[in-house]
Amino acid sequence: MQPAVSVCPKLEKAFQILGKKWNGLIIEVLLVGETHFSTISGSIPELSDRMLSARLRELEGMGIIERMVDTGYPIQVTYRLTEMGKEIKPILDEVHNWANKWYGDQATEKK
Repeated sequence: MQPAVSVCPKLEKAFQILGKKWNGLIIEVLLVGETHFSTISGSIPELSDRMLSARLRELEGMGIIERMVDTGYPIQVTYRLTEMGKEIKPILDEVHNWANKWYGDQATEKK
């Protein structure tokens, strides 16, 4: 029998962020730069606006994104990644590499 492996709490926290449905895709959209809710929503059509709002609040609470409000007329709300959020890019790049290797064109064939 193999000894039990203890799970690193920091790794567990990282997977709670990146493993939650939609978070990785939202972060990927924001890697392009500061943007509006409607742009994020339009980039991930399967994601409802209600769920997007919830995920944005959660990511903001975790320090991954920032919400900026321009109080001019009309009021403009934009979102951007924090430094912590920007540092996720290499991880997402590696996930892309892995997905391309193992899934190739399968994702586009299903549509």
